[in-house]
Amino acid sequence: MSSPERSSVPPRTLVVKTTSGLDRPEACNQAFTVAAVAVAAGARVSLWLTGEAAWLALPGRADELVLEHAAPLGDLLAAVLAEGTVTVCTQCAARRAITAADVVAGVRIAGAAVFVEEALADGAQALVY
Repeated sequence: MSSPERSSVPPRTLVVKTTSGLDRPEACNQAFTVAAVAVAAGARVSLWLTGEAAWLALPGRADELVLEHAAPLGDLLAAVLAEGTVTVCTQCAARRAITAADVVAGVRIAGAAVFVEEALADGAQALVY
């Protein structure tokens, strides 16, 4: 018996950018939820934290966002970090004096060129919240 063929089609990539943090909890939670669900569905996921969302890359900060009827943001962040990529915008980090030493393990700091490269890659879909 032969084994079933694996699909040669690579998984799609979802790039999610959120500019919302504690200032807009519903939009922020939606971005994290979509990213975590995409990870669970097998997509490649890159979650970008820009503007006020940059603060959520610091240890414990995601747990500060509590929204009724929504999964805890810290759990969603952990899910994305486990299988995807989480990035804080370079300029956003600099404006807030956030360094690579300050963020949760696994979070990177990168600039617009990396975001554009990811968003324009073949098979990628970008969403901005």
